[in-house]
Amino acid sequence: MYVPACFRETRAEVIESLIAEYPLATLVTLTDGELAASHLPLLHSRTSDAGVLRGHLARANPQWQRYRPDTEALAIFHGPQHYVSPTWYPSTKEHGRVVPTWNYSVVHVRGKLRFTSDPEWLLNNVSALTDHLEARGQVPWRVPDAPSEFIKTMLDSIIGVELTINTIEGKWKVSQNRSLADRHGLIEGLECLDSTDAHQMAELVKSYLPK
Repeated sequence: MYVPACFRETRAEVIESLIAEYPLATLVTLTDGELAASHLPLLHSRTSDAGVLRGHLARANPQWQRYRPDTEALAIFHGPQHYVSPTWYPSTKEHGRVVPTWNYSVVHVRGKLRFTSDPEWLLNNVSALTDHLEARGQVPWRVPDAPSEFIKTMLDSIIGVELTINTIEGKWKVSQNRSLADRHGLIEGLECLDSTDAHQMAELVKSYLPK
């Protein structure tokens, strides 16, 4: 991933917060010159210096069967993102030397994969993932709420995925390269839009303003 210095995010707590809030990852592998990608939620667990990512794939998914254990995999997490219009910049009226762009926050995690069919591992992972995602609900659903024989059938249809983290890169492209006036104009423009994505990006841009 190309990361200019002004967009590089290295704070572990910021990166881990994005993974926790936006756990749906794109898992990319390369086998014999052929790329494969799957989309799955992954939970971060700090069992070592950088930790591991854990989730599961459908057992019928050929990606795990074709993966070579001597190669790295890439998991990509996407946070808030939004289009940026030049009309929001004061500098547009001043000199016109501006172009549209796109703001976003992403995390790239690289490491080697292992897969498991262990029933206890799978149950623990599915339960932890469910509890994490249901935490915001008023009446959270839990795995034991479903019949045990049904859960067993579901577990038999998946394969556990564990990525041991080698490197983590964070890129927060939130207009840090623009003038302070342009950044305030961008925030105002986003706040005028009635959308969750726009308000999330406005808050993110604010959080990177000089203190």
